[in-house]
Formats: sequence, C-alpha cells, structure tokens
Amino acid sequence: MSVPVLALALSAACCLGFGFVLQQQAAQRAPLNDFLSPRLLLDLMRVPRWLGGIALMVVGMALGAAALGQGELSLVEPLLATNLLFALALSRRQSRQPLGRQGWAGLGLLAGGVSVFIVAAEPRGGSAPADPLRQWLIIGAMIGLALLLTACARRSRLSAGPALLALAAGLLYGVQDALTRLSGQRFAEGGFTQLLTSWQPYAVLVLGVTGLILVQSAFETASLRMSLPALTAAQPIAGIVCGVGFLGDRLRTDAGALTWGACGLLAVIAGIVLLGMHPAMPRGAVRREPAPALQPQ
Repeated sequence: MSVPVLALALSAACCLGFGFVLQQQAAQRAPLNDFLSPRLLLDLMRVPRWLGGIALMVVGMALGAAALGQGELSLVEPLLATNLLFALALSRRQSRQPLGRQGWAGLGLLAGGVSVFIVAAEPRGGSAPADPLRQWLIIGAMIGLALLLTACARRSRLSAGPALLALAAGLLYGVQDALTRLSGQRFAEGGFTQLLTSWQPYAVLVLGVTGLILVQSAFETASLRMSLPALTAAQPIAGIVCGVGFLGDRLRTDAGALTWGACGLLAVIAGIVLLGMHPAMPRGAVRREPAPALQPQ
C-alpha cells in the first residue's frame, strides 16, 4: 500500500467524519414533513452549519476520488470507513465524554480490522472484466436493495427507519465510489471528451444526490448513533463487492486469507457499532410532531 493512497484516504475519512457530525446537528432541526423529499435539501441550504458539513463532505469525496485514482477500491473503502473515528473525535470534544473501555475497544476493532483485512486479503488491481452484464447485475442488485430498504424505512421512519435509510445510502455510496473510479479511467483514456460522453459521471451525480437525501432524512429523524454506524458499515462492503465484481480488483482467495479477511471485516463492523453507540455520539432529540421551518444559525 502506497503512502499517498493511505494519506489521501485517511484525509478523506477525516473530512467525511467531521462533515457528518455537522450535517446531523443541522438536519435534526429540519421539518419532519420534508422526510425523503428534495425539499429537505432546500431547507438545509439555509443553515450555515449544514453548508459547512457539506463543504467538508465534498472535500472528502474529492480526496477519496484521488485515492481511488491511485489505489484499488477494495483497499480504499476500508480506509474510508475510519471516518467514524473522526466523527467520534469531534463529538467527544463537543460532549467532553471520556473514551472509556467501549471507545478504546471500538477503536481497536475498527483500526485492527482494517489492518487485518488489508494484510490478509492483499487487495491489488487487475484488468477489469469485459462482461458488462456482470457490472449491471451487481449495480442493479445494490440499487434494488437500497430501494427495498428505503421502502421499508418509510413504514418505520421513527424506529428502524433511520438505520435502514443509512444502510441504503451506504450501498449507493459504495456504487458511487466504483463509478467514480470508472469515470477516472475514462478521463485518463480520452480526457474530458470521453468522460462527458460516458454515462458513469452522470450516474455518480444522481447517486450522490439520492444518497444525500437518504442520509439527511436519516439524520433528521434520529441521532447520529442510529444512522452513522449503518452508513459506515454498508459503504465499504458495497465498494468491495463492486471492486471485486466488475472493476477487476483481486483478493487472496486461499483458505487462510479468506478466513483472516472475513475476520477483519467482522472486526470492522463490530468496531463501527461500538463507536457508533458510544455515549459521546450525539443522541439528538427525536421529534414526533412536524417542526417549524429551519432558521439560519
């Protein structure tokens, strides 16, 4: 693993983690009747704190795209999952909660799991599969599952809904990362002409806006601890599936590597859950009555 890829991916995770905290703090005050509506983004655009969070997220996505341009998706995605560490750091500073056993355990599991997966699986690049059917099947399955989760979230918007929306957004963001890498390849092959005449950059934009609506709706209706762990866990899993499925990423497949790689991913998910449920993460007051329009703050 090259140092530039590591630095870019961790810098992206830092910006994303800080940005998610600021976005949730603003979104929890949004009107509930904007749930899963583009109007939610229009309301939030009037809140400086949310705009700051979005600016950090955009910078994080740009750094992530740069990391994807130099490294394999199956390598970059687990590193991006460390955004939860930075979100916890900011939340802990604001709440002044000690890290405690739960925080140290979550930190160790997340960081150790990422390291174990990278060392055991040894993600590396290869030639992308020529069969477009596989690409469309994987993308369709991810989007279909995200739509199913969103439909279920509509029925339980104040209970399991936020976690389901975050899972759906994580799946879309994983696909978005894969298409971002493909867009970079198109640009490298033929410049802006080939990039703008291919469908991938437009799909990246649609997935990004859709995922943003899902994430902000999740942030609007529940605390960060209910939504961010699901988002952080789903995105790398979806990204790795896309990377191996149709981008040509290769992982070690001997019994030992598969076992340790799976253990690493399980440790990552366990660490995400522990950190996401840490007392330092903002609880947020869930409102069950429609809220008035947002005022700038």
